[in-house]
Amino acid sequence: MWEPGPVVVAGPCVLEDDALNLRIAETLARIGVDAGVRVVFKGSFDKANRARPGAPRGPGLDEGLARLARVRSATGLPVLTDVHEPAQVAAAAQVADALQIPAFLCRQTDLVEAASRTGRAVNIKKGQWMSPEEMAGPVAKARGAGATAIAVTERGTAFGYGDLVVDMRAFPRMRAVTGVPVLFDCTHSVQQPGRGPGGASGGDRSVVPALLRAAMAAGAEGLYLETHPEPARSPSDAATVWPLADLAALVDAALEIWHARRGAASRA
Repeated sequence: MWEPGPVVVAGPCVLEDDALNLRIAETLARIGVDAGVRVVFKGSFDKANRARPGAPRGPGLDEGLARLARVRSATGLPVLTDVHEPAQVAAAAQVADALQIPAFLCRQTDLVEAASRTGRAVNIKKGQWMSPEEMAGPVAKARGAGATAIAVTERGTAFGYGDLVVDMRAFPRMRAVTGVPVLFDCTHSVQQPGRGPGGASGGDRSVVPALLRAAMAAGAEGLYLETHPEPARSPSDAATVWPLADLAALVDAALEIWHARRGAASRA
């Protein structure tokens, strides 16, 4: 799953109906072929960390996994989903090729170890309050529980109230202390927590391309993002999901810098 070479992890923030999930997945599959890059479809069955009661959470475990399975069957893409409790892990591992530990839960030992014992690939998102070096702990837990395919994902660091910043030093530093690939979540990193309508997360997607180019130059091994054909209608993170129609161009720009960086390293 996280073997050497660039990877694109992308999909809707939260799984919607089959028509929309498949529309996004089929676009991703075409991008993968055209760009010559590995693609993983990402979709959440439950957005457990919501800002307020009544906010959309998704289809739930059973129906969400069924929808993921249909995406996998129809497109052949590997699929990734996040888990929030150890009790969800076994069922998710029956469908998903990769299990993700959300940023707010990255230090939850039981959850990290349960996901790692499944034999599935694991992606651990860095907590918004953590230094790059602190991610050595979650990775050590995952390895100790048997995980062999591990990645970590930078998703921004809390900056005062209601904003995030991305420290480009995090990419080489996390790689050095963990020894695993570091991905860049370029859409969650432009969130402005609590600054959207009703206290939901706001954000500024216009800076996604600049941050992504910088991250690929700084050492990111792949890009992670959420995308939607009509961002304003996304039930979650509408301010930051990337427009599906613009995704191919964004991937091409990121890969151009990834290849340039690797070429420069090989000549050094």
